[in-house]
Amino acid sequence: MSSDADVEKRSMKEQPKSEADSVVAPTLDEQGGETKEISDIDGDDALKLAGAHAHQFDEAYFKRLRWKIDLHLMPLMVFVYFTQFLDKNILSYASIMGFPVDGINYNNVAQAFYMGFLVWMFPTQYIGQKFPIAKYLGVHIILWGGLVMVHAACDKFPGFYALRFFLGMLEACVSPSLILIVSMWYKQNERAFRIGLFYFGNLSTSVVGGGVAYGVTFYSGPIAPWRLLYLILGALAVSCGILVVIFLPDSPVTAKFLTQEERIAALERVRLDQAGTHNKHIKRYQIVETFKDIRTWLMFLIIMCIGVPNGGQSAFNNIIVTSFGWTERESLLFNMPRTAIGGFAVVAVGWLSDRINDRMTLIIIFTIPTLVGMIIQTTMQYSGQKGVLLFSQLFQDLSAPGFPLCYAWNASNSGGHTKKVSVNAFALFTFGVGSVVGTYIFLPEDAPGYIPGKAAIVVLTVVLMLTCVVMAYVNVRWNRQKRAQLAKLVEENGWSEEDVSREREKAAFLDLTDRENVFFTYTR
Repeated sequence: MSSDADVEKRSMKEQPKSEADSVVAPTLDEQGGETKEISDIDGDDALKLAGAHAHQFDEAYFKRLRWKIDLHLMPLMVFVYFTQFLDKNILSYASIMGFPVDGINYNNVAQAFYMGFLVWMFPTQYIGQKFPIAKYLGVHIILWGGLVMVHAACDKFPGFYALRFFLGMLEACVSPSLILIVSMWYKQNERAFRIGLFYFGNLSTSVVGGGVAYGVTFYSGPIAPWRLLYLILGALAVSCGILVVIFLPDSPVTAKFLTQEERIAALERVRLDQAGTHNKHIKRYQIVETFKDIRTWLMFLIIMCIGVPNGGQSAFNNIIVTSFGWTERESLLFNMPRTAIGGFAVVAVGWLSDRINDRMTLIIIFTIPTLVGMIIQTTMQYSGQKGVLLFSQLFQDLSAPGFPLCYAWNASNSGGHTKKVSVNAFALFTFGVGSVVGTYIFLPEDAPGYIPGKAAIVVLTVVLMLTCVVMAYVNVRWNRQKRAQLAKLVEENGWSEEDVSREREKAAFLDLTDRENVFFTYTR
């Protein structure tokens, strides 16, 4: 392999010399029937380092590099998602520790997080596009950690509502940022597994959070147990944010833990996926394309059907378990096997999804446990069979891969940085809307069984499964159209296989959307 200096010279030689220089590549209009030309003046950041034509590295080199990237990125991303989900769900633990808000105001405090999340979701994504992504994320984590600690000084509903609202605003950037980072660093057939890994950080909160909460219930000092819980977990978030600011790279282009040669190789690994890495320019036409894309609205429906149950169960899980006849402390301990089940499912299904290059089929299959579990709870809530009911609650955690597979689907099926930002923001916005609705799906007058809410989840799960079928069909159909469009271009231009490879390389870092880029291939 050549030295860093040789690679840098070669890279500089292949870069555009000035803003007046350009690279042109074939693109498709909205109908996909004609071609136009686009300049690299406003191309992806990776174009400045890697150039328009591919550099060659062998597979053994790529494999070693991927392992190095995994070791540096994945622990930090797992810690971030662990911290985010833990802080969001402290309320569920506090609810059985003497938390001073109950009744419908508890529902209101639960939904306040999602209201802040919704209000700030789109602004934070477009503001964040202008800044180094990891630094933007890290500062937000530090701020929300401080905000979590402030909860311990609060006593009344208005204060809790305001704090949860601002907590939601600060956490709105987390999932979209992590999805973008995965898209920058990993190939299409590697993303579901990596997203599954950091989403495991989400699920592992039930072990750590449940364990900490269980231990805090034995505390008998001058500070109320729920206040102590907020102080401990808020301090953990602040430490996480500091680590992210210091160690998480903003992109392969600027990663300090890689050599110059390794940075170029990291870009070459993802070049042919045609998704690019980063572009600071907000492109209005890509936003418009996002909301004209039928798949955006199909994903809206899918995520709503996931978000509503999530909002309800995140806030009411421990309350529901105690309604089966288990004690408050037992309900906290049962969070631990839930994590083992859900964590295994998320990582294993993410790995399988990458192997078979399929997201939607697996979402359908692994949504069945939610359907079965909720049918059991709806029909047997008052049977006195608390073991069966607990099984139905734990069994549902096999459905945990659904949402991370939606993350992976978005990461694999969107091109153009502004479009990716828009798709991710809208997906999380939708999840927030669903979660707000979900906090009211279990109403006080329906306690302790909450049968109407559970029946609603059964209906939503069926709608989710049907919509996934439609989504898979759309991507399969569009891939057929792409192949026909490429064949037409080859015939019209008389391209050889080498010409097609050259044009594919040129298009990779021009910040084209998936609809514009004839070389972009969709994952089912």
